[in-house]
Amino acid sequence: MPQGDKSAYTDKQKRKAAHIEEGYEKKGVSKDEAESRAWATVNKDDGGGKKSGSGRGKDTGHPASHKGGKKGGEASASRSAAERSASAKKAAATRKRNAEHSAQH
Repeated sequence: MPQGDKSAYTDKQKRKAAHIEEGYEKKGVSKDEAESRAWATVNKDDGGGKKSGSGRGKDTGHPASHKGGKKGGEASASRSAAERSASAKKAAATRKRNAEHSAQH
């Protein structure tokens, strides 16, 4: 299979790569780099391209997505209780304001 050929990937893997690529582009990463990172993530999660079929697939545990959650948890844990509380209060106020705003429309 030549480089760049995505025929061995399932539709689900292709959708997953597109979604990851979109996220990187929103962060300002170039189109080519975003695509490259997205497929690297799919390969890491799923072990490369696979055709669907009975007995072909196995649960991967999605390591890349777990890593993101772990990083977020570590960031939160490194903040003081007062900082977390202030952030939560600010978020609650924003949600309330947004709810009021959407109720008016």
